[in-house]
Amino acid sequence: MEQLKDIVDPLLAWFEGNARVLPWRDRPTPYRVWVSEIMLQQTRVEAVKPYFTRFMEELPDVAALAACGEDRLLKLWEGLGYYNRVRNMQAAARTVMEEYGGRLPADVDALRKLKGIGSYTAGAIASLAFGIPVPAVDGNVMRVMSRLTASEEDISQPAVRKRTEEAIRDILPPKHVSAFNQALMELGAMVCVPNGTAKCGECPLKGLCRARELDIVMELPKKAAAKPRKIEKRTVLVIRDGDRVAIHKRAKKGLLAGLYELPNVEGWLTDREVLALLKEKQLAPLRIQKLQEAKHIFSHIEWHMAGYLVSVEEPGEQGEYLFVEPARTEREYPVPAAFAAYARYMQIRIGNQKKREESEL
Repeated sequence: MEQLKDIVDPLLAWFEGNARVLPWRDRPTPYRVWVSEIMLQQTRVEAVKPYFTRFMEELPDVAALAACGEDRLLKLWEGLGYYNRVRNMQAAARTVMEEYGGRLPADVDALRKLKGIGSYTAGAIASLAFGIPVPAVDGNVMRVMSRLTASEEDISQPAVRKRTEEAIRDILPPKHVSAFNQALMELGAMVCVPNGTAKCGECPLKGLCRARELDIVMELPKKAAAKPRKIEKRTVLVIRDGDRVAIHKRAKKGLLAGLYELPNVEGWLTDREVLALLKEKQLAPLRIQKLQEAKHIFSHIEWHMAGYLVSVEEPGEQGEYLFVEPARTEREYPVPAAFAAYARYMQIRIGNQKKREESEL
């Protein structure tokens, strides 16, 4: 990969004139870089922007993150998905408070030992915030490097990623580590794109790209096919007692752990089966209405949902459901985006729905 040394200058020049204005780039402290990188895992940049701003306003430093209550933390994350990311981040924040005096360590190996921080995130924090000359190799960088070198290797393999990291380490410009790492990521996000046709005509490295020379850009990178997702049928119930709607807290472990959900059960129930289920739970149904079907995709599972809106008589104080007013639900209880299709029947907005509407005001 000797020719890779030639990419440094044109890439840095391109980045200087084409870098996007992003809120976390404005002041790249270790904490801000860390939060942004965790949010950006498996999430689009545009979706992350409002979350990052609100998170920084409410939890501006490691100490605030470490001390935040679980429901509030999950509420701040509501709609971003992959909730273990923020749970791990809080666990790491508590370690940083206990072992490093509230400051993220300026050491790649120490960063990598913190919960939820892998090789890429450690490299991003170290290089972007501390200027340490280490690579930060994410999916965008793997795609760019695969095409530059016309590599036929499977980029999902750890050994291939390690070799890519070493190749980048050899060409890192010591005085411009942050800019170079960001430039590679930016090129992959904006030009050598993950979906759709690569914008080779706009690429500052087009004269150095082996895949372009061989006319195989769109055949790369190579990656093993993902396993098909498991399909689960579920029946979702919007149970209303006047203005209040029933929610239920999920278990502390497993999918959507600790979040509040609309009552739901496996399988697609008929309206008669729904009514029978509610009576078993000591609720008195008054009216039932079939709602639209919906689908939500998790990383390994798809929920195919049938929905019912059910009005019930005022329940007693006992029972497994919590009946809450819409404003309080929207303010206090984290409800996952899996139930977004039924949020309007709850008279609430969930995650991205709320942020889109607020941004339009």
